[in-house]
Amino acid sequence: MRLKDKVALITGAGMGQGRAACLVFAREGAPIVALDIDADAGQETVALVQKKGGEAIFCPCDVAFEEQVQKSVAAGVAAFGRLNILYNNAAVLWRDKDFGVTATIEANWNRVMDINLKGAVWVCKYGVPELIKAGGGSIINTASLSALLGFTVAQDAYTCSKGALISLTRSLAIVHARDNIRANTIHPGPVDTPMQKQWDEETKKAIAEWVPLGRLAQPEDIANCALFLASDESSYITGAEIVVDGGIMVKGG
Repeated sequence: MRLKDKVALITGAGMGQGRAACLVFAREGAPIVALDIDADAGQETVALVQKKGGEAIFCPCDVAFEEQVQKSVAAGVAAFGRLNILYNNAAVLWRDKDFGVTATIEANWNRVMDINLKGAVWVCKYGVPELIKAGGGSIINTASLSALLGFTVAQDAYTCSKGALISLTRSLAIVHARDNIRANTIHPGPVDTPMQKQWDEETKKAIAEWVPLGRLAQPEDIANCALFLASDESSYITGAEIVVDGGIMVKGG
């Protein structure tokens, strides 16, 4: 019960890292406000949480749109009375539409930024006042190893959106420190989630051999890091970046 009496709002809750976080956080005592653009996936996550004895509601939400985020935050507060944790996990990685800058299409660039960056901004715009009312809380932003390393195959919109999240997190950490709000960033390495649906078994094996620990991350590996940042165990950690990559950064790419 490491999150007892803490209400968590989690975006991108329908699958992958978001679903894993919903299940882990609920197991540790947090009621869950699950946001996702995919209603079927989001409702399935809520059903899984409830099946295991947890509390959760689903809010259909495209985080790119301010009004939808505002409505979802209000629904979460109406359901559970407060918010204590904001977990900005929703993101898109379009390997078939996101390239280096010389091949970038403006509409695709804007959509990636709207989801990956502005989505976190809107969640914080409406969620932070609720954290302040609750006496403080934790903001967790999911960036990426891509924000720290260059890769031969570029996805520059994704990379830039995740780099900007680092700066946003640092600003939130300082601006709201005296509100007893902490803000931290997680940088996942390669994670075996539906976002990586283009990976066949041979590709997964090759990536695992590249990772010093010898395997892909599972969604629960990231969720467990987020759990630490959401809990009071990390009460003196803010503005930090935690790399969860199996040792890739230490290896040097």
